[in-house]
Amino acid sequence: MRGSLFSLIFLVLILLGGVNGHARIFIDINSPSAKKFAVAIPDFRNESPQSGSPEFAAGLAQIISNDLDLSGYFSPMDKGAFLEGGNTGEDSVNFKNWSVIGTELLVKASYACVGQSLELDLKLYDVYWGRQILGKRVLGETRNHRELMHRLSNDIIRLLTGSDGIAMTRLAFVGDATKNKEIYISDYDGQKAKQLTSDKSIVLSPRWSPDGKRIIYNSYKDNKGPRLYMRDLRAGAVKTISGRPGLNIGATWSPEGNRVALTLTEKGNSDIFLIDLNGNIVKQLTDHWAIDVSPSFSPDGSKMAFVSNRAGGTPQIYVMTISDGSVERITFESKYCTSPSWSSRNRIAFASQSNGALDIYTIAPDGSQMRRVTSGTRDNEDPCWSPDGRYIVFSSNRTGRYRLFLTNETGDNQRMITNLPGNQTAPSWTR
Repeated sequence: MRGSLFSLIFLVLILLGGVNGHARIFIDINSPSAKKFAVAIPDFRNESPQSGSPEFAAGLAQIISNDLDLSGYFSPMDKGAFLEGGNTGEDSVNFKNWSVIGTELLVKASYACVGQSLELDLKLYDVYWGRQILGKRVLGETRNHRELMHRLSNDIIRLLTGSDGIAMTRLAFVGDATKNKEIYISDYDGQKAKQLTSDKSIVLSPRWSPDGKRIIYNSYKDNKGPRLYMRDLRAGAVKTISGRPGLNIGATWSPEGNRVALTLTEKGNSDIFLIDLNGNIVKQLTDHWAIDVSPSFSPDGSKMAFVSNRAGGTPQIYVMTISDGSVERITFESKYCTSPSWSSRNRIAFASQSNGALDIYTIAPDGSQMRRVTSGTRDNEDPCWSPDGRYIVFSSNRTGRYRLFLTNETGDNQRMITNLPGNQTAPSWTR
């Protein structure tokens, strides 16, 4: 019903002249089996005063192609099938040359480099109708060309779905390329990865703040730990939030971004506490003899998913109502469930052991509608939702070493997005 209503509203907007007034194609992102549209993206035409690098022109097109492919809504076409390239003028499109090879959407673009500046001019065409449905021009610096391309990809996705894409989002994760475990940050597609910490120790569990300006993480540096630290990404300042004796692990932000939930052994047991950003305890959330870890808040902060072995000694997912402390177990079909992540669309992703391997599942907060996302003989773990709640990033050793993979919420369109030296694990996602 919701998808049908949205489609109706979108149709009305088209009839009223919205979305450039020409869009025939609309992608219903609420449909579990949405059709992928064939999109052709020729190399960008160089309009710089000087001759440009063909590799640069091809690279610009490839970024958009990868963005549209990762979205799961489009099927980028093989350039070898094109009957014409990108050097023809954008205003003189031979639509027959594109329709005959099955093209539904055509992206044609040009770029101009002047000094350190970069200007990009992109047009999107509906090949069936032979019409331009989007025109965008962006300006920036050549060194930031990936960001500019991601912005254009989002414009295309927003036009055809009515929602923002994920191309401008970022990841944090743990990598061990230096033989130590450190925090890295990257674009959502794993590109432009850079090392954030240099603790030369074991650094774990990065979590972005809701505003994307800070990251909390555990570190064993200085032979102390695990302590909880917070890094301000703009200032570069690092602050110890919790350095109590024993455990200070598995932290997550409250939706407001002013508090953190984590597991402490403050009273001997492993319980979950709520603390402020100065480390002061605001509230003890769990009080049980069992091990309680890995908290994750609901979007409105009224509930919290967590892992506990309070039922028979095996880790399971539980949901707590914060106001009264009531707790309900929601996983029953496996002897090992861990790493809950609560999405903005109110589903919980988690890792569960099946036939000796870990796989990713999602479930409703009341324990219903459990769905399998991954399936294989190797481990798939550490799920984390995209900010829009439609995609999951996770770590997997299916290729040997652990890499990060991206998929939509149904498990379709799984793509490996990191291939750095060593292993990449424990991803966290931010806008």
